[in-house]
Amino acid sequence: MTKFHGVYPYLVSPIDAQGRIKTDVLGRLSTDLIDAGVHGLTPLGSTGEFAYLTREQRDAVVKTTIEAAHKRVPVIAGVASTSTTDAVDQAKRYQAFGADGILAILEAYFPLKDGQVEAYFRAIADAVDIPVVLYTNPNFQRSDLTLDVIARLASHPRIQAIKDASTNTGHLLSIMNRAPEINVFSASAHIPAAVMMIGGVGWMAGPACIVPRQSVKLYDLCRAKKWPEAMKLQREMWRINEAFARFNLAACIKAGLQIQGYDVGDPVPPQSPLSAEDRKAVEQILAALP
Repeated sequence: MTKFHGVYPYLVSPIDAQGRIKTDVLGRLSTDLIDAGVHGLTPLGSTGEFAYLTREQRDAVVKTTIEAAHKRVPVIAGVASTSTTDAVDQAKRYQAFGADGILAILEAYFPLKDGQVEAYFRAIADAVDIPVVLYTNPNFQRSDLTLDVIARLASHPRIQAIKDASTNTGHLLSIMNRAPEINVFSASAHIPAAVMMIGGVGWMAGPACIVPRQSVKLYDLCRAKKWPEAMKLQREMWRINEAFARFNLAACIKAGLQIQGYDVGDPVPPQSPLSAEDRKAVEQILAALP
């Protein structure tokens, strides 16, 4: 089974005013990211606004990304729901579309106990024949993955990695210690070079959409253990991560892509696009990057 590693941009979901997915824009973005050297693509992550899309929109995003990738890099499609049955249906559907992996996300309205959280992710992994990456973001989710649950899920033959989007890099080291068989990806809330230094396998995050070449270079420097060079580049790139944390996730990345010439549209309401002042701040950060 393929072991995922490297830079996986969380793709935006380009949408027009009528709610249609701009498949041409998404296809061009996906191709350009692959040409920039990224190691895979992840549609329907947080930056992809999965929580705001209809089933038809989600399907269009996943299909378009898979077609654009054309098996040149793996596509890990985001699956998210409050319902286990719905999540399993999504996972099976995306595998049938040709996805190479599933990014499993738990949405929750009512609080859930550890056993219920574990059962949700296990049901997704049981339903498919492709690798599964766990995604937990305690800043937004009502029910988080505890170390005990992660350790138990790590024994599943198809659960191979986790992206923990907490701001606690020490927690990532705890995951590595408790479940050494599971690979750990950095999020935009972490310092990717630091995560690579403690044993991470890459970076799965929205900012890689707008700085793909720099992200790949950072990954390559880390893999080569050229830490002084890696940290120099990391310090320069950190301004993007700071902007990502300061502004709305999708609004920030969509603004950056618009500045770069991609007609990705605005965030899905009730979200709103960046103000002119905030957009200018993003533009200045991008202009200053190497």
